[in-house]
Amino acid sequence: MKNKIQKKINYHFKDESILLRALTHKSKKNELSNEVLEFLGDRVLSLVISEKLIEMYPFDKEGILDKKLSNLVDKNACLKIAQKIDLIEFILLGSTEIQSEGNLKKSILSNCCEALIGAIYEDGGYDEAKKFVLLFWDDLFKSLDLKPIDPKSALQEKLLKKYKKLPIYEIISKSGPDHNPVFCIEVSFENYISTKAESGTVKEAEKLAATKFIESNKI
Repeated sequence: MKNKIQKKINYHFKDESILLRALTHKSKKNELSNEVLEFLGDRVLSLVISEKLIEMYPFDKEGILDKKLSNLVDKNACLKIAQKIDLIEFILLGSTEIQSEGNLKKSILSNCCEALIGAIYEDGGYDEAKKFVLLFWDDLFKSLDLKPIDPKSALQEKLLKKYKKLPIYEIISKSGPDHNPVFCIEVSFENYISTKAESGTVKEAEKLAATKFIESNKI
């Protein structure tokens, strides 16, 4: 079992007792469980993902980075990795959880994945844990580009990747009464077709203008 999972995760433990602990659920009485390693792995995972996001999106604001981080470190993300490396085959459970098919439970699988990261960190240090995360989270990082948070963010990311520059948003006009204003926003970028949009808030008008910009310039 130990050799099989180590091949799957592309890491060989110097101290295999740490691996054994990472795979041991608390339901297995009289054994050291993976709870502390899970706690550690969760923090290591967040740090690795945070560093990578800042590298990939250096101009994103904190709020946008935080949303992306949440998508990559939540239980669903960890569950996908657990399934990818077939953790279902290796988790050590107590009799009660075995009877209730605990190795199929989302929480147990995702927690065990975090514990595995903690175990790699404890056995091999931060660089080894980082290698594991970047290898197995690669598809999840790529999926961020397929699910932009909003049109403005999508446009920003595309132009930054290609030109290392940001589009320009300008308030062209403001009309209507103060309690119900209408803002006209124009977005432009070098030789691309500029586009305008109107809305009751600057933020919403910028999103609409960005949508038109993407469509007009076929970005």
